[in-house]
Amino acid sequence: MARLASTVLVVALLAATATAFALTQGLKLQESTIFGTDVDKVFSPICACESSRARISFRLREADRVDIAMIDPDGTVVATPVEGERFGRGRVVVRWDGLGVDGRPLAEGEYRPRVRLREQRRTTVLPNPIEIDLTAPTVLEAGVMPRIISPDGDRRSDRLTVDYSLSEPARAVLLVAGKKRVETRFPRERDTLAWFGRVDGRSVPPGVYPLELRARDPAGNLGDAVRLAPVSVRYVSLGRSRVVAIGGARFAIRVSSDAKHVRWTLGRRSGLARPGTLRLRVPRQKGRYTLRVSANGRSASAAVFVREPRR
Repeated sequence: MARLASTVLVVALLAATATAFALTQGLKLQESTIFGTDVDKVFSPICACESSRARISFRLREADRVDIAMIDPDGTVVATPVEGERFGRGRVVVRWDGLGVDGRPLAEGEYRPRVRLREQRRTTVLPNPIEIDLTAPTVLEAGVMPRIISPDGDRRSDRLTVDYSLSEPARAVLLVAGKKRVETRFPRERDTLAWFGRVDGRSVPPGVYPLELRARDPAGNLGDAVRLAPVSVRYVSLGRSRVVAIGGARFAIRVSSDAKHVRWTLGRRSGLARPGTLRLRVPRQKGRYTLRVSANGRSASAAVFVREPRR
């Protein structure tokens, strides 16, 4: 009799084990009610930019009434972006503004979305944390080289570069005469950006251009502008705009250009010369002439007045 009881007990234990195993396997094979999760990693509710609200997205296998709460690392509910809203089967997209239950912006830190399906009585804490970042990056150091450029396409001083370091990984933003002209692609603490002296595909006119540098972090926070040394855009320039000489006399004028050679014309004469000091002879006949010096499609001119010698 005792032997029979032992056998029955063993069979019962085996049956219970098999039932538990089958139940466990069934739970493992049961499809999740929420899948395809996609949330923003970091955002700034105060940036006044496209990333001022965090995107929370997932897919539902069945339609349901949904609650979405944001919880802090301690599991405390700090915000309720969605309460009892009905969503159909498929993709759900919600934007969270970073405000707490009291309507005030939450402190910096990480928060997780908790999704509750009322009809299915299922609650899921999404594994993806969302970081609130309220601190704007700052420019620590920045240097401009060279200080004079000539963006005429001859690959000689066609661009300026800015070496910079920031307080955190961020994209650098270069302002030229108050307008954004360059924004780097990747957030880094140290890097170099370049401006080729062009706007809408065209070289800018000659002149002096003020430069400023700002930084934008992945959350969208934009730091204050730091003034840099200005850059001069020069193609061809002459040391003076007016020359007075006696007919047939020689004169000298300074020519500044990054080109290897410049072309000059004065009256009926013309020629090639290297940038630097240009020495020419004025026409013998009294009158007003124009000295024109050009290189790579750009030119500068000076008025040449020829007078008769005194008697």
